Amino acid sequence: MLGKMVSDLMIKPGKSPVFESPQKYGLEYEDVTFKANDGVTLSGWLVKGGTDKVIIQSHFGVQCSRCGFTVEGKGIMEKSLWNSDIHFLNQAKYLVKAGYSVLMYDMRNHGDSEKKGWITWGKDERKDIVAAIQFIENHKDYKNANIGLLSICMGQAISTFAFGMEPEMKNFNNLKAMISVQPLTYDYFVANMGLPMFLVNAGSKYSKNKRNTDLTGDSFLPYVKDISVPTLVIQNSNDPMTDLDMVKQYYNALTVEKEMLWLDLDKKRAAAYDWLGKNPDKILEWFGKFLS
Repeated sequence: MLGKMVSDLMIKPGKSPVFESPQKYGLEYEDVTFKANDGVTLSGWLVKGGTDKVIIQSHFGVQCSRCGFTVEGKGIMEKSLWNSDIHFLNQAKYLVKAGYSVLMYDMRNHGDSEKKGWITWGKDERKDIVAAIQFIENHKDYKNANIGLLSICMGQAISTFAFGMEPEMKNFNNLKAMISVQPLTYDYFVANMGLPMFLVNAGSKYSKNKRNTDLTGDSFLPYVKDISVPTLVIQNSNDPMTDLDMVKQYYNALTVEKEMLWLDLDKKRAAAYDWLGKNPDKILEWFGKFLS
């Protein structure tokens, strides 16, 4: 059934293995688990640097886990994101060298975290970022640490939804800054995948009728105004899977101290995600300004 095939591509869990560990990078870490407020168990690594500042990294969706993206086992469409593995432990390594600890965790239905329901592109997963912040604030070694969010694609969607929909976000006094990497609403992503409209419609219909997941009206854009920490937005200007006017709309709606960084990279969605691990200067500059 074509509708099921398209729905599986967009919202089915289990496509994002944890394919390497911090040990490979010479990093000290511990395996951690914590629960979201709806009982979903999340799995991650606490990569150890300094105890006075922590970065919480939220990865992109469906095809990604805490450690990044691997082309192994992916189909042609998924491989179109990028032509080689993306290693998020690269940024963990330079963040640790700069004195940060890093919480890298799998969102629900990704990696080693609990599989429950379907991927909702941020709306349900917003509970996961709240749980991650609470985990750090309640950790005996990090109670007084300043916290920054490195929120990537669907990772930034969950953060934005959380700022707008989760009252707890207003109580995190140690949350100091965010980097929002390539904000993307589901509708623009689907529209730019190049699928014929009859397939898009079939997938949406199947998701709604068979899986009780309606993605057509869920967008985090109305909640951008609720983001309460200084935010750097990063976007590849050659990204073929977005609408740059939507990215500008996101940026313009921010009411906090903000900055926009346009990148000139390959014409692939995941080029910016690969860039993150190889270009520490702007990342360290932004977090250093607000977390030090």
